[in-house]
Amino acid sequence: MIPLRDMLPSQRFPIVTVSLIVLNLLVFFFQGFLSTQTPYRENWAEERAEWAAAKLEEPPIFSPYYPFATGQRILSSMPNTYEIGRDEWFQTQYALIPGELLSGSDLPPTIPILLWLTVLTSMFLHGGILHLLGNMLYLWIFGDNVEDAMGPVRFLAFYLLCGMVAALAQIAIGPGSSIPMIGASGAIAGILAAYFMLFPQSRVLTLIPLFFFLRLVAVPAVFLLGFWFLWQVISGAGSFGSSGGIAFFAHIGGFIAGLFLVFPFRQRHVPVTLWRMIQNRRTPRR
Repeated sequence: MIPLRDMLPSQRFPIVTVSLIVLNLLVFFFQGFLSTQTPYRENWAEERAEWAAAKLEEPPIFSPYYPFATGQRILSSMPNTYEIGRDEWFQTQYALIPGELLSGSDLPPTIPILLWLTVLTSMFLHGGILHLLGNMLYLWIFGDNVEDAMGPVRFLAFYLLCGMVAALAQIAIGPGSSIPMIGASGAIAGILAAYFMLFPQSRVLTLIPLFFFLRLVAVPAVFLLGFWFLWQVISGAGSFGSSGGIAFFAHIGGFIAGLFLVFPFRQRHVPVTLWRMIQNRRTPRR
């Protein structure tokens, strides 16, 4: 199911939502520009391998050479030297690598900021155009109404906090991983949870594939987002112990964080509708 738009207009211009989308796009375009530049030639892959073997709390679940060991990048004329695009260099610098973060070892390519800040910088990196557009679509559809309910400053804090919790959830699953974590989906999962709680009855125009046909259906948000979360749980359970791919546990962690954080971050006059509906059902009628 692909949501296209919701039926709930925002009350004011969503300055933070739009700014986050623009920032993500700018970072992605900057990565694209770097990809056109002359690649780096580096010979420190062995250092990463030795570090992975000696310092990680558990064996790396992916190649310690990542992303430098793809066969076509090895320069046969220069043993142990690898060619890496400047975009990959940039992405590896600012991605969150659990093994590096937990061991406190910032291996090349090092970053000019504190290592723990990669928890934040990784939220603005994306691995491809579909990854970026998918995340930005969800942020655009659901972010404006949640920003309305919280106000710009609280919304930004909520977004970043959900993203950090999401990253920690994924780290907890693979603390020794040497795979770079990137993407805004953990933070956006928190936005989906807030929308789920605040506007469960809002309808979302959704594209649903039925075999060879596509159908547009206005689906209540409580069902659409509830199904989305259930799918993350099922997919996460199926991917447990595997390496790479989608960070399902970041989605799960971000969504759960959003379910709870919506209460202190929403403005006082804004009701948590789904919670009220549950309470009303539990209250006995006379």
